[in-house]
Amino acid sequence: MAADFKLSAQLLGHEADVRAVAFASPDVILSASRDCTVRKWSRGPQMPPSFEGTIVSRGSEYVNSVAFYAASFEHPNGLVISGGKDTVVEVKSPIAASTDQAERLLIGHAHNVCTLDIAPDGSYVISGGWDGQARVWDLQKWETVLMLAGHEDKAVWSVVALDDKTAVTGCADKSIRIFDLTQSSAGEVQPRSTIYTPDVVRGLCKVPKGHPSGADIASASNDGTIRLWKLNGQQVGELHGHDSFVYSLTSLPSGELVSAGEDRTVRVWKGTECVQTITHPAISVWTVAANQDTGDIVTGASDGVARVFTRRPDQVADKETLADFESSVKASAIPQQQLGSINKEKLPGPDFLTAKSGTKEGQVQMIKEENGNVTAHTWSMSQQQWINVGTVVDSAGSTGRKVEYQGKSYDFVFDVDIEDGKPPLKLPYNLSENPYERATKFLGDNELPLTYLDNVANFITQNTKGATLGQEDSSGPDPYGTEARYRPGQSESSRPNILPQKEYLSISAAKYEAMFTKILNVNKTLISSGRKDAALNPGEESVLLSLREALESGRPIPVKSLDLVVRIVTAWPYGDRLAALDLLRCIARFPSGAQLSDAQHGSVLDLAVTCALPADSQPNENAAMMGARTIANLSCSADGRSLISSEANKAIGFLERVAGVKGGDAIGKFNRNVLIAVTTSALNLSVLVNKEKLLAPEQRRRLAIVLGVILRDQSDSEVLYRALIALGTLLATSKAETNGLSVIEWIRGAKDRGAEDRVKSVADECLALVS
Repeated sequence: MAADFKLSAQLLGHEADVRAVAFASPDVILSASRDCTVRKWSRGPQMPPSFEGTIVSRGSEYVNSVAFYAASFEHPNGLVISGGKDTVVEVKSPIAASTDQAERLLIGHAHNVCTLDIAPDGSYVISGGWDGQARVWDLQKWETVLMLAGHEDKAVWSVVALDDKTAVTGCADKSIRIFDLTQSSAGEVQPRSTIYTPDVVRGLCKVPKGHPSGADIASASNDGTIRLWKLNGQQVGELHGHDSFVYSLTSLPSGELVSAGEDRTVRVWKGTECVQTITHPAISVWTVAANQDTGDIVTGASDGVARVFTRRPDQVADKETLADFESSVKASAIPQQQLGSINKEKLPGPDFLTAKSGTKEGQVQMIKEENGNVTAHTWSMSQQQWINVGTVVDSAGSTGRKVEYQGKSYDFVFDVDIEDGKPPLKLPYNLSENPYERATKFLGDNELPLTYLDNVANFITQNTKGATLGQEDSSGPDPYGTEARYRPGQSESSRPNILPQKEYLSISAAKYEAMFTKILNVNKTLISSGRKDAALNPGEESVLLSLREALESGRPIPVKSLDLVVRIVTAWPYGDRLAALDLLRCIARFPSGAQLSDAQHGSVLDLAVTCALPADSQPNENAAMMGARTIANLSCSADGRSLISSEANKAIGFLERVAGVKGGDAIGKFNRNVLIAVTTSALNLSVLVNKEKLLAPEQRRRLAIVLGVILRDQSDSEVLYRALIALGTLLATSKAETNGLSVIEWIRGAKDRGAEDRVKSVADECLALVS
């Protein structure tokens, strides 16, 4: 029996879900992420194994697919091919920098490009997208040469180039289509045959020759089943073991198959038997790829980490890395609804784990611990032992009031009106779920077009803005951007330990109607008072309208509107500037906003500091709040974080002024909105210290002092909670910089004044870090 896969290396650097991975060679890996980057990871010579990461491509939208075109005479380094939400297939050299131009941009898709594959002989590339298109591209001509027909606007989730003339697609319409690429008419190929499956097809892979089932291809589905097929449509096997959606499949040189899915696991299949289950400390494992020379695999998950696993003894990670991985799996939280209903009273205690063996690989057993918690354990056949894979929790932000629907419990069951005159459709949702995945399943279940996807996902997002960070009960939408449910790019579901905080928070909720009405009213006043130098002309008002439409629809903001925002925050009187400053903090979330550089007034950070608190005016509390919100929102993009780290003295100096540490009395000392903006900015700076190891020791100390002033004087739970998380994250990373400060006194005081359990709990975590 083959040895078990063991962790070889963790590829740390992505700031959001890793959606696609590929091997460029045994020592080079490519990964694509919802942080809008494609990265290349190169194995270093040292042992234990480690990989150095570089950014090959950085865009403005999620990247969801990546493939490697092997070296050829024309392209001696090969090509990195990637696609995503911007609908463009990008072709770049693997030695390119993120700022370098692409070799080619392949245009044609109308929606997210979610799958790519390259013909074994390198003669073509296939792409599939949410627009129902599957395209065959010729890399000599750099254009679409064939369209694969029949998907009828349903998403093409997976494509496989079986050989130089056969392609296979997997579609949201529950069909697998086989195409003979030599049989085309007017640039279009009709399916040679169609295999109808019981569920949406999420992943496909070629089955190695000699597989005991005799299958040609394998398909993965939302129902957790992997099905094995011959090209004539005959089903020759099923693989059961996953508990949720299966997203990705690949094959090993050994002839085994490997799958990855929403149940946090990667599973290795020999024949039809699962021989190994690898649980990840994440909600989803989106993708898995194998190297056909070494047999190593790489995975990409919702926690933003790509991981390499190996069966080669000399490539296994060191004991410390293995132990860290094991403990992070053990510490992860498993949303209860992933496991169905659990009767705590009937669960066995810890003794079960030593008294009873499992009966199959990956079998799950719940245990009621002595402290009342429920932990989940999976059985490893090779190790002949139970492995702790996490603590079962209610979904993040859950109120505990569940709704029954079709025999399962959900946090919400929405009525969705799709068509006038027809009864509404039921949309069940749990806060721990990814809104896009739930929306996709809802559309698939109800046979609705995927053109509704963004609308349904946004509907879920808007209607579940309930939970404040770490809080179990809540009421109404939270304007502070602290929704604690799982969303791509945000934190995983709540863990037993909060510290250190790993994710950046934004304050993004905005009342655009009131904001833009106020700006236009101020503009009318300027015109009537003769201030034509500062007022907008009709052409500029229309630019302002296009900016509003972009912000409301989530589209990229028009570049020409940036100069307009600079003008109104700098030229308008301080007393009339608040709505303009609100607009500034809205655009600070976007890479284009963070990249703004005005010859006279500088960056967005410069504008936030000088226009929110001008030296020649009496400070306005709300203007100070908008300045702090702008600093907080700059953390939403890599460009913004680069700006913050390079100008950290300016950002910290602003927080010091507002908190009253330097330059005068505190501004808005008991104004909750001001304090939440300041503590969110400080929290994001502390995450920058923890994740990126940025900020100088003196800057870290200054940040701690700002937090100390707030913790010493405040009693609002949300303010204390954010300040404690920020301080705790700093302490977890660099305790030395707080020597000589009254840190323990600050934390104990906050714990005594904080009325909520979450404040006391995180205070205890902070105290554990300084004891």
